[in-house]
Amino acid sequence: MTEKPSPTEPFWRTTSLEEMSKEQWESLCDGCGRCCLIKLEDEDSGEILATNVGCRLFDAGSCRCKDYPNRSSIVPDCITLTPEAVRTLRWLPPTCAYRLVATGRDLPWWHPLVSGDPHTVVEAGVSVKGRVSGSEDEVSEDDLPERIVTWPLRWPRAAKKRNASE
Repeated sequence: MTEKPSPTEPFWRTTSLEEMSKEQWESLCDGCGRCCLIKLEDEDSGEILATNVGCRLFDAGSCRCKDYPNRSSIVPDCITLTPEAVRTLRWLPPTCAYRLVATGRDLPWWHPLVSGDPHTVVEAGVSVKGRVSGSEDEVSEDDLPERIVTWPLRWPRAAKKRNASE
């Protein structure tokens, strides 16, 4: 009896963030949109607080940036993720694939690279789809404290399940 060769491990298990190709790096993004929500920092405690308000370039319908290639020049405080940034940014959501891979964890069942379906991010409750109250161009900076929400910085219950029927 001959043994079957083991299937090839997915790149995120075998390739460091620094060694990933541009295509591999970009494919790690699950398109949830959580990092595109406006965050506030408590001046006293340093705590990062998320709002349900999207960046001016965030398209809440598609959960994508309206001008991804030029985002940093249009929105100067837009952070371009790098391996170093992923390891130091405190505001990345716990569900972020970059953060998971950087800490040696595997991608969850709902990640499109695992499921083969970009809709599983929505099914798992990870996506901001339907949860964004407006754009930073539509909401006054003074009103942002009223838009603070905790869900972007938490792991949704549905995302912890192995599949939607569990």
